[in-house]
Amino acid sequence: MSSPSGHGVGLPLLPDGACGERADAARNRQLLLAAAKSLIDDHGAAAVTMDAVARSAGVGKGTVFRRFGNRNGLMMALLDHSERELQQSLLSGPPPLGPGADPLDRLIAYGRARLKMTVAHLDILLEASSDDPDRLSHPVWAMSTRHVHHLLTELGYRGRLATAAVAIQAPLEAVAVRHQLDVVGLDAAEIADDWEQMIRVLAAGIG
Repeated sequence: MSSPSGHGVGLPLLPDGACGERADAARNRQLLLAAAKSLIDDHGAAAVTMDAVARSAGVGKGTVFRRFGNRNGLMMALLDHSERELQQSLLSGPPPLGPGADPLDRLIAYGRARLKMTVAHLDILLEASSDDPDRLSHPVWAMSTRHVHHLLTELGYRGRLATAAVAIQAPLEAVAVRHQLDVVGLDAAEIADDWEQMIRVLAAGIG
């Protein structure tokens, strides 16, 4: 599998939680996750309740509980699903998120996509990060960091890539996003615009 930047460095997708399921169970899982994602897109994460997902998917509430156990299980499954979708988009999706676009455009598209995902799953990500002092070594962030490394290299960045990649992604982490939303008082669009401005200033200074 090719790398996000097209250089042939393998970036395997995260394991699919539906692997090993019967076909009908896998279809039901995808139906429920699609319903939950639609609720987040339309009304925010707070709208994702077991009742609301069941109604949106046209199934009984018991089906949702049997599949995911509780709301936390549903949200974790949705987070995993969203991460796989983002990875797939980086690897082979349409530009600017996928291959074929200018590296600056790809980097900005990645940051905006990552921020959107962080906001959508903020509560779950905050809980998970509090229990993981080495969260930057998690496969999700390792994949993202490799992607940022490649794009910085394509942009001609000559500094230490590891430091730059952490600095670039820091405002997109859950704890930083929560601070910007709740303490600084920004909304998600303002965070995204400020982050993009920072990246453009960085890119202008490369060379």
